[in-house]
Amino acid sequence: MEAEGLDWLLGPLHQLVSWGAAAAMVFGGVVPYVPQYRDIRRTQNADGFSTYVCLVLLVANILRILFWFGRRFESPLLWQSAIMILTMLLMLKLCTQVRVANELNARRRSFADFDPHHFWQWSSFSDYVQCVLAFTGVAGYVTYLSIDSALFVETLGFLAVLTEAMLGVPQLYRNHRHRSTEGMSIKMVLMWASGDAFKTAYFLLKGAPLQFSVCGLLQVLVDLAILGQAYAFACHPQKPAPHAGHPTGTKAL
Repeated sequence: MEAEGLDWLLGPLHQLVSWGAAAAMVFGGVVPYVPQYRDIRRTQNADGFSTYVCLVLLVANILRILFWFGRRFESPLLWQSAIMILTMLLMLKLCTQVRVANELNARRRSFADFDPHHFWQWSSFSDYVQCVLAFTGVAGYVTYLSIDSALFVETLGFLAVLTEAMLGVPQLYRNHRHRSTEGMSIKMVLMWASGDAFKTAYFLLKGAPLQFSVCGLLQVLVDLAILGQAYAFACHPQKPAPHAGHPTGTKAL
């Protein structure tokens, strides 16, 4: 009787924990961008946020969705990609509106110019949407033609998660080049590390494709390397050079 009573209690509890983990996977990646979005709206200044983060995350999550058609994985991971794409489009829309409002005399640029020197620096949100749709169309067509190739499908999945895993590398390089982490939020990096660790554990426990687990581990290592830089540079600070700027880096979970 005792065992039956425990089963009655543990069954719903296990289901509740599973639902909670799935919800954390779906929405956890976009949480850091909520305060960022609010700050940009409040200050009407988007200089501290790089829209190239949006580019990388859009590419990574579009590729991940296409990978799902070749090799099915956990539904929360699929929904996570859809939510992240919508979030990045909202961030792009706000950043574009703010930048254009602050650069009244700047020359208007569009996707249709096909100018590689000003790629992803357009003056209208619709140009970004056109670019995303064009990339999705081309990538989707290639995937449709090659969906029966196991090598292509596995490579597609690897590219999707590797692209996302590389988000922290520019911050790592920037810290190394300046020998400083000034302007970088330690709290934000701790959020990256905890989120990436949770995500990697979820991949491993849920039996996600190998690419997800490997690149999740890579993300955790990059996060730890950035935290190591923060500690090392705090212990051995470099004398600030006059008039030296320190741009702020950004990343996703």
